[in-house]
Amino acid sequence: MLNKTLIALTLALTPLAFAQDGAKVFKAGASLSNITPWIGTSLAGSMADRKATRINDELYVRSFVMDDGATTLSISLVDSCMVERPIIDAAKERASAATGITTTNMLVAATHSHSAGTCATIFQSKPDPEFTTFVSRRIADGITRAWQNRVPARIGWASGSVPDEVFNRRWYVQEGKVGTNPFGKIDTIQTNPASDTIIKPAGPTDSEVAFIALETIDGKPLGLLANYSLHYVGAVAGASADYFGLFSKRIAELLNPTGSDGTFVAAMSNGTSGDINNINFPNRGGKRALFEQITVVGNKVAAEVHRAYGDVVFQDWVPLAAVQKEVSLGVRKPTPEEVTEAKDILAAAEGRALKGLREIYANCTVDLADYPDREDLVLQALQIGDLGIAAIPCEVFVEIGLAIKDQTPFGSSFTISLANGYNGYLPTEAQHALGGYETWRAKSSHLEVTAANVIQATVLDLLGELKK
Repeated sequence: MLNKTLIALTLALTPLAFAQDGAKVFKAGASLSNITPWIGTSLAGSMADRKATRINDELYVRSFVMDDGATTLSISLVDSCMVERPIIDAAKERASAATGITTTNMLVAATHSHSAGTCATIFQSKPDPEFTTFVSRRIADGITRAWQNRVPARIGWASGSVPDEVFNRRWYVQEGKVGTNPFGKIDTIQTNPASDTIIKPAGPTDSEVAFIALETIDGKPLGLLANYSLHYVGAVAGASADYFGLFSKRIAELLNPTGSDGTFVAAMSNGTSGDINNINFPNRGGKRALFEQITVVGNKVAAEVHRAYGDVVFQDWVPLAAVQKEVSLGVRKPTPEEVTEAKDILAAAEGRALKGLREIYANCTVDLADYPDREDLVLQALQIGDLGIAAIPCEVFVEIGLAIKDQTPFGSSFTISLANGYNGYLPTEAQHALGGYETWRAKSSHLEVTAANVIQATVLDLLGELKK
């Protein structure tokens, strides 16, 4: 009787463990975990702190788990401006305990909505520990639920292009049109300049919209993870997932996932958009209504992914792998004289919210004085068949992302920024020399000037290690 029971149980589990013919079985699952901040929560994304006075749309952790039978990977996208590493590390440990997935095989990244609950100390916004604990647990829940939702699946990837919604925001401008920066110096370029002063952009753009598609073995859409190198589109009053959320909703509508029992999950990850935004500087249009630009961009990118979806070649099984490395980089810290001057500036503003760049950056100067001399970063690479994914915990400049795509040992690659922590902007060494907002020493930009060289080389080494 016992033997018959074991045989029956084995046969019942066969579709989830291995195919009848002994072939390998690929499995995937997805989940949504709501992290909408409550009214009154701090919203990150501005130099002044803001509070959530209303909820414009729900915010989520969108999680995907892939399993090739030997290795399991998870990727989670968090509707947040940025998420500090301790919040993510705690979530990974909790999810690992529940699922057995090693934390090295988990990628957790912020989308970079500028209208999301604060999960990192930035400018005058400080996270509420109650909210960050909530977010950390919901990240863990999302990974665990996606793991629990695994079913036999197929996977594929493709890409499209949306060139007319990405613009480099750093510009060479007419002589004498660059004002003094917060440290009393004049930069070579200006970020977000007036249109009548511009000469030429200081860097390129990346128009690719890469995406991974998951479907059940009977062809029903299961999940989609896209990647586009565009900053947020609009910091709106109240909480919002920005175009990242709008894209996710629209592509779900276009793929008509009703046949997948409501289990379809889509997400947009932030590519290398540290110097890229949605402002067409030579031809700025009139002011749009609230959410109009978010809707325009989200719908347009979703339409292109829907068009390119027909190019996906789904595979029944692909190998999965992950590797990560922790690197130590120097921190650009202020001198004692600069700290003294900054404290004098803050003393004059005591008792009120900080105003103007001089006061705001004085506050950053004082805070940076207490930073360690070096900062540890987690760099990660994932293999999904012949697709490579790089994960960097910074707002990565587009040149770096383009170089990784060009030099990858895989058939194709893309980079997910703001992944596994937050370590500020990552300009190239050449862009540092030009100055501009993204290079100004602050909590949002403090790594050593040569950091991009180290990070790019390390990420490419990790991708190469996976490809061996």
